[in-house]
Amino acid sequence: MNVLRYTFFALAAILSMGAGLSLFADPASPASANELASRLSGLREDGSSYVRLRMEIKGAAPQTLQLQIKQRVTSSASEILYQVLFPKERKGEAVLLRRTGNRAASGTLFTPPNTVRPINDLKESLLGSDLSYEDIITNPYAWEHQAIVGNETIQGAPCQILESKPGSNDHSTYASVRSWIDPRRMVPLRIEEYSGPGKLVRRIDTTRVVSEAGRHIPADLIVQGTKQGSSTVIDGSRIRHGVAYSDTDFTGDGMKDLSPPRGGAE
Repeated sequence: MNVLRYTFFALAAILSMGAGLSLFADPASPASANELASRLSGLREDGSSYVRLRMEIKGAAPQTLQLQIKQRVTSSASEILYQVLFPKERKGEAVLLRRTGNRAASGTLFTPPNTVRPINDLKESLLGSDLSYEDIITNPYAWEHQAIVGNETIQGAPCQILESKPGSNDHSTYASVRSWIDPRRMVPLRIEEYSGPGKLVRRIDTTRVVSEAGRHIPADLIVQGTKQGSSTVIDGSRIRHGVAYSDTDFTGDGMKDLSPPRGGAE
């Protein structure tokens, strides 16, 4: 989910889920739920990336944000920085999220010119969208409990439904996450997050998948949460891998710097 590290997931992705899930296709069908989850978790790209995207928030107070996402991921830690580039009145707003190992994630908010505060509740909305901070930094495919609970065709693609539940050492406010995985492309076409039995909190649908150098990446997402009549459309327009970051880029001072990183390849 890491809606972004698959933007979804950063979505990477988010889009951990954010700034990015980047999953390589594998023609072999997974033999078990644990194997499927391991592929989804293990094929997240370590290293650094830079993403530009558009986030359209629909509902009572509609708005469109242009964002950049700076991300640094290793096998043991994740750092993700969201920065608003447009509109002018919100330019410079930033969210920094980090997680080390399976410890609880933490975050910091910056509002120009000089307001910095910690994020006290990861269930809060990301920049007013239908995503939460937790959606961006959490990786349910690394949780202790994984099970295949069904099959369903989504957008013409036969999918396996993978249910992920946190174990005693996994920090999450979610009781479970269900993912509709296209095993041919190894892409989640739908993700549902639950706070308890039958209590749906959020649904994330992949509406466009792109192919890049032999891998398939969720490019466009639509998110529906608990706010009546509200949804968020995420359109990923640009991603660079292997960019150069310093430790300062993921600090309070780095949150104020809107300069794009150096190097990298699209």
